[in-house]
Amino acid sequence: MGFLIAKISKTFIFLCCLLTVSEAEKLKTFSRQYGQPFNQTYFNYFMIEQPAGINNDALQITPDSLSQGFVFTNNSGRILLEKPFKLWEDDAANISSSNNNTRLASFNSSFLVNIYPVDNKTGEGLTFLIAPGLDSPPPKSFGQYLGLTNATTDGNSTNKIVAVELDTFKQDYDPDDNHIGLDINSVRSVKYASLTLHNITLAPLTVEPRFHNVWVEYDGIKKIIEVYIAQQETQDGPTPPKPSSPILTSNLDLREIVNQESYFGFSGSTGNTAQLNCVLRWNLTVEYYQDQKPLLKIVLGVGVPGLVLMLMGAAGLAYYFHKRRTMGRSKSNILGALKSLPGSPKEYEFRELKKATNNFDEKNKLGQGGYGVVYKGFLANENLEIAVKWFLRDNIKGQDDFLAELTIINRLRHKHLVRLLGWCHKNGKLLLIYEYMPKGSLDQHLFVRQDKPPLTWDLRYKIISGVASALHYLHNEYDQRVVHRDLKASNIMLDSNFNARLGDFGLARALENEKTSYAEAEGVPGTIGYIAPECFHTGKATQQSDVYAFGAVLLEVVCGQRPGTKIAGFNSLVDWVWILHRDGLLLQAVDEKLGEDYVIEEAKRLLLLGLACSHPTASERPKTQAILQIISGSVPPPPVTPFKPAFVWPSMVPLDIDSSTADTATSITTSHFNSGWSQQYLSRESCAGFTDQSIV
Repeated sequence: MGFLIAKISKTFIFLCCLLTVSEAEKLKTFSRQYGQPFNQTYFNYFMIEQPAGINNDALQITPDSLSQGFVFTNNSGRILLEKPFKLWEDDAANISSSNNNTRLASFNSSFLVNIYPVDNKTGEGLTFLIAPGLDSPPPKSFGQYLGLTNATTDGNSTNKIVAVELDTFKQDYDPDDNHIGLDINSVRSVKYASLTLHNITLAPLTVEPRFHNVWVEYDGIKKIIEVYIAQQETQDGPTPPKPSSPILTSNLDLREIVNQESYFGFSGSTGNTAQLNCVLRWNLTVEYYQDQKPLLKIVLGVGVPGLVLMLMGAAGLAYYFHKRRTMGRSKSNILGALKSLPGSPKEYEFRELKKATNNFDEKNKLGQGGYGVVYKGFLANENLEIAVKWFLRDNIKGQDDFLAELTIINRLRHKHLVRLLGWCHKNGKLLLIYEYMPKGSLDQHLFVRQDKPPLTWDLRYKIISGVASALHYLHNEYDQRVVHRDLKASNIMLDSNFNARLGDFGLARALENEKTSYAEAEGVPGTIGYIAPECFHTGKATQQSDVYAFGAVLLEVVCGQRPGTKIAGFNSLVDWVWILHRDGLLLQAVDEKLGEDYVIEEAKRLLLLGLACSHPTASERPKTQAILQIISGSVPPPPVTPFKPAFVWPSMVPLDIDSSTADTATSITTSHFNSGWSQQYLSRESCAGFTDQSIV
């Protein structure tokens, strides 16, 4: 995945959505965020107590660089959200904390951390924290006190602190130097679990850092807290699924410990030895009460990797919940929706798919992403190889994703689209069945299979032509205009003859009536590097944003480099290619693995087309009809200016969400800020990075 210092050019979005619903509905909110770097703007949202900071696109809970003017050792820091959360209702009948029927707020928090030892030594730890206020850590809270307490205050009930510690240094009261603990008003954990027994090491003494996803879930009805952890293998790899069993479980009545209004965030410390404590991504869902007893849901998604701005307001979320309620909360509703689809795709029995995939054997896993897992299978009775996409979300949002993908792709008919064979719904399990693509995905041939000959120029040109044809069909030839919203190399599948088949319609949406864009309340979907710059302002997907993604794929195929690659001092592939174009050296962008085995005129044509599709202004990008003509050579490439045009956007722009989907909208414009690491660490990889991985 990446070293602590790095080469990244992905983008995340700060998303804060608020919705009031009745308690009876008890809706669950799930977020899928991509976001901008934790940059200067985030100082407006967090209380940051130095030496903690926002640097290198991450929340640095303890110092991350000597250039900040801090030493690594004997430090403590906190970063808390400035907004407090009300964790139970004001109810005279429930004033006594001994009333076990008190309804407390529930919350789910997931975050990605990189804990990296300095000078090959670890110390001390990082915590997920619920605090009573925005106060600074107490004096001398470094070392064993983890930025929570000190020698005088440790254990005092007046601390009103609950923390989940990721401890990397053994004190005399610790089980070891690699554990998770539940701390209540003290750093002496009331319950802990050693990670060594589970083959997990928070801060290994290795050259390459480890990245861990942590889930902290609190049930306000049962008054139980659970902690899960899983290692993420690589920086650009998929987020691992939450383990089936928690690493730590404990009864916990928050009302007996914390303030009614409390703050969420992180704390950390270093001692005589030190480590980097980086939070790279953070999602938080809180259900809580206000004075009139409506149940409020806050969804906060913040993350790391680097580009521009974004926003999202509450109004769109209201429509999302309305739509979600109508799509099917129960088995009978979803089955009714499935069976009423035009063309009635085949319904498979779960036992058929279980047998076809050898009980969903790990050896048959083809990929995994935000929606679920894809397995290879073989239907003996049909003598047919299949790909089975199992949606892992066993909730309403998972049903929405499932139905959205099935509804659209069920009616699509094109030789360059992955063909849907059927579906399965059994005891809440949601599965889609596709034809199997024996050559895998395009990105596997461009990047993964280094031991094999590079993809030939003829095949690259053939693949690009097929993808362009599929995109033109979606935009202009199907009876509804469809925006794919996640066009990228990993979603371009290849059949046995290397014909391109565009897949993964989990984010695709049909544009109804005369609409030209689609906005979704939960943020800008897609994958960083392929998302058009205007999407971070409007929150909308359009045909023009699909064309931008196609341009990224085009350059990727010709250059053999990912769109977010830092190359020759430039932050992205498109910036580098544009400079080569300016200097008359365009052909230097062609994948060096091809040598001289490519057609010069075709390479120039595709590179210029890729730049044209990557134009920062959406209206300047070519339409798919023109793209097909350029690729075929029937018309010349479009003129491309020698200098890349600047992306310009008004400083404050309303979201302009269609009146049918929202009553109001809010736009938040943020500024881009880069703060570098000290030269001492320029040889290590960055402690930042997250990409939503998609499948099929």
